[in-house]
Amino acid sequence: MSCLFCKIIEGKIPSTAVFQDELGYAFADLHPQAPVHVLIVPRKHIASLDEAGKEQSGLLGHLLWAAAEIARKKNLTNGYRIVVNTGQEGGQTVDHLHLHLLGGRAMTWPPG
Repeated sequence: MSCLFCKIIEGKIPSTAVFQDELGYAFADLHPQAPVHVLIVPRKHIASLDEAGKEQSGLLGHLLWAAAEIARKKNLTNGYRIVVNTGQEGGQTVDHLHLHLLGGRAMTWPPG
């Protein structure tokens, strides 16, 4: 498989791990958009949120829990943002479901 995030999960491409367990892997974004910018990905390849079925609802909840756990460990006590880009028009650039955890600065809306 030529998926960038699958290669990162497998250790074929180096990354700075922030969190990992049997269901997910989180690592620092190489092009951070905030002082804290972590990508949280499922170990199982799912191309996008649009392709996640009901059978993945537990996994999706787990990824959100992982994001909150990382935010707590990073002391993001003033708040943070979780973003899931889906599809080309949604801004998704890697075809592997992933959550962006952004924090460490005030977020604006709309994001742009």
